[in-house]
Amino acid sequence: MKMNWPNMAALALFATAALAAGTASAAEIKEVRFGVEASYAPFESKSPAGELQGFDIDVGNAVCAKLKAKCVWVENSFDGLIPALEARKFSAINSDMTITDQRRQAIDFTDPIYTIPNQMIARKGSALQPTPASLKGKHVGVLQGTIQETYAKARWAPAGVDVVPYQTQDQIYADLAAGRLDASFQDAEAASKGFLKKPQGAGFEFAGPAVSDEKLLGAGVGYGVRKNDKALKDALNGALKELKADGTIDRLAAKYFDVKVVLK
Repeated sequence: MKMNWPNMAALALFATAALAAGTASAAEIKEVRFGVEASYAPFESKSPAGELQGFDIDVGNAVCAKLKAKCVWVENSFDGLIPALEARKFSAINSDMTITDQRRQAIDFTDPIYTIPNQMIARKGSALQPTPASLKGKHVGVLQGTIQETYAKARWAPAGVDVVPYQTQDQIYADLAAGRLDASFQDAEAASKGFLKKPQGAGFEFAGPAVSDEKLLGAGVGYGVRKNDKALKDALNGALKELKADGTIDRLAAKYFDVKVVLK
């Protein structure tokens, strides 16, 4: 269908406005609303006083400071973070979310910030290994919506492993300690700081080596943003680049982690 001149002019004005909106500067971002699932220490958790704490929280606050923007934290279940982002409940996901091809189908990501090994934990002396043969007939807890759930369901479940998704990591640790699970699969640092080094984790240890699979487990953690939200993505990338260059993220990582995790 042909378009008459007034409509073409209106379309041109709309396109110009849309382009300008897509290239807004970081200075125009006054608030960043981060979506977070707050039961995954040392990345994000609650203090006894109920305040958010952890590596992702500290880095997020540093990013907001760089942008001279207000940080607002919106709590959400991990498996619901992407739908909530698309529903505009917040502007970015900051919750130890690994960048994968599957997630890129729905949302976009900033540049990778850090990477953490993925490892299984089980009771000491169990001799369990992160393999289908070793785990056949066993119950393995995973956080719902995570790359660990995707991996376990793809690689272990077909071999007869009972992969059990949970809404929060704390629920996994509780069932593991109570003997309702044989193992759990998560970030190695989350397992170490959130369970193994706590009284609840006495009698448990890492079971087998770290698990690597770039297709399913990704190759780094970034902030999730809505597709085509170029202004925010560019602003976050700029702030993160500065925080890496001045050593801020390395210093924050040293506060929480035993190994080097920051990607350059």
